[in-house]
Amino acid sequence: MATKSAGPSLANIPSIGHSGGVANRDRNSSVPLDSVSKAIIEQLQEDGRRAYATIGKAVGLSEAAVRQRVQKLLDQGVMQIVAVTDPLTVGFTRQAMVGINVEGDIEPVADALAAMDEVDYVVCTAGSFDLLAELVCEDDEHLLDMINKRIRALPGVRRTESFVYLKLRKQTYTWGTR
Repeated sequence: MATKSAGPSLANIPSIGHSGGVANRDRNSSVPLDSVSKAIIEQLQEDGRRAYATIGKAVGLSEAAVRQRVQKLLDQGVMQIVAVTDPLTVGFTRQAMVGINVEGDIEPVADALAAMDEVDYVVCTAGSFDLLAELVCEDDEHLLDMINKRIRALPGVRRTESFVYLKLRKQTYTWGTR
């Protein structure tokens, strides 16, 4: 369904750069990682609560050196350490991916989406959609409100298409490093 809005200006929405997570990173910008940093990341991907002393033994560093490296990786936005929950078990019964077509510059729309609490994932894409946003909502009414009153109301949003999740078959964060 195509929509145009004379709603709120994106000028009033703060630009998002880094809000505590891995965010707003260009595909071509990477932080050079040595083999030890990569090994630390892989240890934490297996178990985000693994003790620094245990990691140190596995990678050949002291506990203090591991702590310092982990902090640097966090500060550089290379990784984040978070508790990953199953949304269903914490009261969010509806998830959806929303494909969004934008008229004009996609960056302000992407920033506005990233500022919404219900949106946990925003990517600029090539293909049928300009943006993809994953929403985590309490129920269908909440999802409808998000799409109809908040996303479609953003200036520049031309069209949306929703992909409601029926069942999650796989979600992993252990892809390692290269």
